[in-house]
Amino acid sequence: MRVHIIIPARYASTRYPGKPLAELTLPDGTRKPLIRLSWEAAGQVAGVAAVHVATDDARIAEVARGFGAGVIMTDPDCANGTERCAQALERAGLEADIVINFQGDAPLAPPRFAEALVDEMTRDSSVAVATPVLRCDTRALEQLRADRRAGRVGGTTAVFGADRNALYFSKEVIPYTGEGTGEAGMTPVYHHVGLYAFRPDALGRYAGWAPGALERLEGLEQLRFLEHGCAVRCVPVEARGRDFWELNNPGDVALIESALRRGP
Repeated sequence: MRVHIIIPARYASTRYPGKPLAELTLPDGTRKPLIRLSWEAAGQVAGVAAVHVATDDARIAEVARGFGAGVIMTDPDCANGTERCAQALERAGLEADIVINFQGDAPLAPPRFAEALVDEMTRDSSVAVATPVLRCDTRALEQLRADRRAGRVGGTTAVFGADRNALYFSKEVIPYTGEGTGEAGMTPVYHHVGLYAFRPDALGRYAGWAPGALERLEGLEQLRFLEHGCAVRCVPVEARGRDFWELNNPGDVALIESALRRGP
């Protein structure tokens, strides 16, 4: 399987402008921009042909080229990372069987998360889109709830059927569990890990679809697939003692730095 990773990166993030260039402090005291940490994490995925940064911003492109990343320039009017990946795939003429959208704000994503998606799509040729989901323990669920109580949009949750195809994704904490659920360990809530694998034809179809009402309301790009009848396979993965948080808000910097200090 020819697998290419594309990291979509834009400067004008609504919640955190300039996020890809935000610098994080590593355990040894050195500092690296978020986009570099994500690129280094993506580079650890086994069996990948190449890792590309797709951006519309000259500042991000300059920094990415400075640490050795291949850069594909895309249009500013790409509505989200999936559209940017679709345009990058077309513009660069990449020959791929699977394209992985590795989010530029997810440097804690273990390589095995992406590898699990490739394995799923290799086993089942009917899967057009796949994404990881991580079952929340009580601490992770409380962090999600704390974000919502504070009026912050933190992580995304997912619900899926017996076939593991997604029923819905939301920035709310779903399913409803009641505040006291899960006191003794794992909970029925799944955190959606912002990472996707696509067949190239699914990416092409996505770019031609108009955003639906649910995508606009939730601000979640993956809902466009569901609204247009394209199944999204949820692939359960395990934390194995690791914390996993995307950098969604400035306050998440401290969470990610703390996780980096604890190590794998």
